[in-house]
Amino acid sequence: MNLTEKILSAHLVGGRLVAGEEIAIKIDQTLTQDSTGTMAYLQFESLGCDKVKTMRSVAYIDHNTLQSGFENADDHEYIRTVALKHGVYVSKPGNGICHQVHLERFAVPGLTLLGSDSHTPTCGGMGMFALGAGGLDVAVAMSGGALHLTMPKVVKIELKGRLVKNTAAKDIILEVLRRLSVKGGVGKVMEYTGEGVKTLTVPERATITNMGAELGATTSIFPCDEMTREFLKAQGREKDYRPLAADGDAVYDEEIIVDLSALRPLAACPHSPDAVKPVSEIGKIKVHQVCIGSCTNSSYSDMMKVAAILKGRKVHPETSLTISPGSRQVLAMLSRNGALADMLDAGARVLECACGPCIGMGQSPKTNAVSVRTFNRNFYARSGTASASVYLVSPETAAYTAIYGVLTDPSQMPEISIEQMPKRFAVNDNLILRPDDFENTEVERGPNIKPFPVNTAMKNDVEGSVLIKCEDNITTDHIMPSNAKLLPYRSNIPYLSDYCLAPVDPDFSERAKKNGGGFIVAGANYGQGSSREHAALVPLYLGIKGVIAKSFARIHKDNLINNGILPLVFENESDYEKIGSGDRLKITDARRQIESGDTVIVENVGGGYKFKCVLALSERLKKTLLSGGVLAANAAENGK
Repeated sequence: MNLTEKILSAHLVGGRLVAGEEIAIKIDQTLTQDSTGTMAYLQFESLGCDKVKTMRSVAYIDHNTLQSGFENADDHEYIRTVALKHGVYVSKPGNGICHQVHLERFAVPGLTLLGSDSHTPTCGGMGMFALGAGGLDVAVAMSGGALHLTMPKVVKIELKGRLVKNTAAKDIILEVLRRLSVKGGVGKVMEYTGEGVKTLTVPERATITNMGAELGATTSIFPCDEMTREFLKAQGREKDYRPLAADGDAVYDEEIIVDLSALRPLAACPHSPDAVKPVSEIGKIKVHQVCIGSCTNSSYSDMMKVAAILKGRKVHPETSLTISPGSRQVLAMLSRNGALADMLDAGARVLECACGPCIGMGQSPKTNAVSVRTFNRNFYARSGTASASVYLVSPETAAYTAIYGVLTDPSQMPEISIEQMPKRFAVNDNLILRPDDFENTEVERGPNIKPFPVNTAMKNDVEGSVLIKCEDNITTDHIMPSNAKLLPYRSNIPYLSDYCLAPVDPDFSERAKKNGGGFIVAGANYGQGSSREHAALVPLYLGIKGVIAKSFARIHKDNLINNGILPLVFENESDYEKIGSGDRLKITDARRQIESGDTVIVENVGGGYKFKCVLALSERLKKTLLSGGVLAANAAENGK
């Protein structure tokens, strides 16, 4: 067996480990964050479960930390109280980014982790089978339900050699993205093997598994070896160590070889993580802003490399540098060893241990700026400034760029030498609340928390107008923007509905409301990016009956089904070209069509023709869809 099969077989509660077939697995741990967590806990409450059934669930508050009004603070208090009441640990604001903290304090090799954040695969760097999902799937897992998913193909990525001067783990995943694209990992697990694995620390591995989300992959995973033991020991958690690796004769669906010694510093160019070129090829373009941090590159070792580069130097006078340590543990260690002073002396602005600029929560660049970031996504307008050009790079590239004010190839600079792994991390968990200490907590709900929409059973005939026709690679940032102005309203679906698909068409929401809902037509890879369930909940509120696309990103497709919205795929992509905005579509006898096969016939009423769509779902998913989604089905079963 490969490592993926070993972990899944130990957690299998339904189905067979055959690629393409539906399986059900037991979930050991869950995590939520405050951007998606409010909705996840509202949904969990609706399931009627008194206490979580997982081995450990953790609620993190790390996204909406910019409190310019009562909304974020109210949501945080709701999350704190509802989580503690139901047996969930709470990581308070300031404790750090969920993926960084979970890797440090809670990740356990060989276990399964489900998170309401698309970058949950970060903990695959620890040998977990960790994957992102919508909040409703996480709520079901917390209540003891299994996670259902299509058994993915397993891709062997063999790492050979070792990284050379000032190249980094970030360059490894950028190289994989360059080769495979943002669609190349859909329906697949990326499993890393080879001699090169032994040269990478757990934080470096976590950088790679984190950005595996940008491939569209189900998850990414590394073996658990002596390097893992060293990390766990330094965190005071050596008891969680267990060796895990693929068998020597393991079989894979695909194989890729990456020669680490041949890599040179890379950058993802605007506006996609797979638009990758060598830094040397892009050239010395002027850079106005540099942002270092995010769940991709905010570990202690990343920060120490940055501090070593900045020590005794100054940030370029025309460049702004911000640094966001990934956790309070990292920040405390930097403050004690003098590295923080080196950063400050150089002119860096040190931000809170939170997601911050990565999700557009502050630090939006100026008009037409070039911003160089160590983050994982550079989608159009995600930074908060639509005219900005955002490049994704390693911490080494970012730090030298901040000094010189132009994009700088770190391989042309002196080699950085730091201690990769401290013998002991500074462990202080006093910002993590244990539910056992708060057994009598009462749930607090602020006025910003509104009821979420629940669908009804599907009608026999489904009809509506095409409200918008989108191109390829529409992200959940497009569908439901997540900037600093809108994040405080993550628990207020009616308010958010005014901004649905606004980056594509500012009039979409008004048109949807005027027409009483309808259909969305899209190109390939619709719904890539964040796991945010709001990208399905808000369209549901607006009356969207179905999305017809060339293909879907995994998590978004699941979120649509969970909320009773049809995710149809063109059988012939040429039919996409025939449809126009405003066309009237009708699915006659929809319930029978869905029940009887994998093909749905859609009529373009005004156009006078019919076309076929694929809806290849298991019987369980068909039942969910016909019921109007998970919560509607649950209510029907319980007679509510």
